[in-house]
Amino acid sequence: MILDTNALSAFVDGDRAVGEILRQQARAAIPVIVLGEFRYGIVGSRYRPVYERWLERHLPDFEVLPITLDTTLAYATVRVELKRGGRPIPANDAWIAALAVQHRLPVLSRDEHFDNVPRLARQGW
Repeated sequence: MILDTNALSAFVDGDRAVGEILRQQARAAIPVIVLGEFRYGIVGSRYRPVYERWLERHLPDFEVLPITLDTTLAYATVRVELKRGGRPIPANDAWIAALAVQHRLPVLSRDEHFDNVPRLARQGW
């Protein structure tokens, strides 16, 4: 399962529902885009030291998915399909979706726009 930024934030903040979902997964992954968004968010946070310590301690428990040449092909396909369907999504979410499609993993997210991505399963909490 791939976490989007909101799912990662909820998990770090102790959301029990997200934790329960993740405990049931054989594979938990964080796209490098999500890691960048999360780090961006914590830079200005008054809890920055707490979040940075959490990342240092727990990031090794996750697979961090990089963008590869194969990802760029999935990204282009996702963007074109969504544009043709009149349902574009934010660029960073398109990268997350591309990684999910590439790795054949569902996305843990509350963002329903992921539901419009062909070949992608979204799980909410």
